[in-house]
Amino acid sequence: MGKTFATLAALCVSVFVVGTSEYLISGLLPQVGADLRVSVGTAGQAVTVYALGVVVGGPLVAVLTAKVPRKGLALGLMLLFAAGSAISALAPSYELLLVGRLVSSFSHAAFLALALVMATSVVPPHKTGTAISAVASGFTVATLLGVPLGALLGESAGWRAPFAVLTALALAGVVLLAVVLPRRPAPATRLRDEVRVVTRRPVLLAIATTAVGFSGVATVFTYVAPLLTRVSGFSSAAVSGLLLAYGAGSFFGNLLAGRLTDRSMSATVRGVFGGLAGVLALIPFAAVWQPSAVAAILVLGLLATATIAPLQGLILRHAGDAPTLAVAANVGAFNLGAATGSAIGGVIVSAGALRWSGLAGAVLSLAGLALTYLVLPRTRTTARSAEDDVPALS
Repeated sequence: MGKTFATLAALCVSVFVVGTSEYLISGLLPQVGADLRVSVGTAGQAVTVYALGVVVGGPLVAVLTAKVPRKGLALGLMLLFAAGSAISALAPSYELLLVGRLVSSFSHAAFLALALVMATSVVPPHKTGTAISAVASGFTVATLLGVPLGALLGESAGWRAPFAVLTALALAGVVLLAVVLPRRPAPATRLRDEVRVVTRRPVLLAIATTAVGFSGVATVFTYVAPLLTRVSGFSSAAVSGLLLAYGAGSFFGNLLAGRLTDRSMSATVRGVFGGLAGVLALIPFAAVWQPSAVAAILVLGLLATATIAPLQGLILRHAGDAPTLAVAANVGAFNLGAATGSAIGGVIVSAGALRWSGLAGAVLSLAGLALTYLVLPRTRTTARSAEDDVPALS
């Protein structure tokens, strides 16, 4: 138990470091633009470059490292992340900043996928959901604390300081992982096994479920601050407090979903998507009254990251003995869903319909819910254990 806890804790801390990097620069764009002599809009492309690196680079790195021993790969990916953060911290030009962001992004999806796979390998099969949520909680804490604290440090010490701190934390993470992670032989699966798994219909459907379903959250959350100020009438300070509460809700929702996933994967994933569709559909009406707006944001926070454990568990269930590439692709699907939802929300906001973005989000979450019935079709068996059965991989 002690070794298992230490492994999960080390992976969680490392995921926190990597997860903080993704949106850290969003709060530093004015400083970056002024220092590197580019517009804020241009500086914002550093976010886009990182997201594209996660979507494309994660599966690519997973493919290229399929035969590398897992512990050595984890250390190498953290070193790659540290190198990218160091390049960003020292970048004398905007172009080199983009290079640093791209280097860091290549390790993001691959490391998160590896962390999830390693986490499930040290726990019994019936604890898979709990292990996934424990490691993924590092990402929710990154959103809750890492990004705001990084932005605060950037305001007081300059935008390069947070990236320097991330570099140091990543190197500390390398040491921690080197001490804690168990040595395992290189995977016996071949590269073509990984590719064959990720191109199977159930796995592709599960990845599509992630991308479509999570885009519903992003459609609203990307523009939740202007929604709360313009429609609900909250002050900027109050919105900051609500976002903190949203983050706390996300943390606990993720952990709760992990335990529920261990009991029933299908019921959890469908319950989460059904709940998301409901709360997103109510947001346009809840937003006009402050108490109901607060309640809606808290419920949205609880459900937003509750998708992680069941969806990653779904991928692992289908992927069999060759899960790394499939999980990396699913991590990329979360980012793709975030980018798609943000773009859809942007169109709605530009059309002057900020209040009604929740309806579009609800439609996307319902589409994700519909896809779950293709990935996990209902069965007629009365056996409890058959509830979450999936077609065997051949």
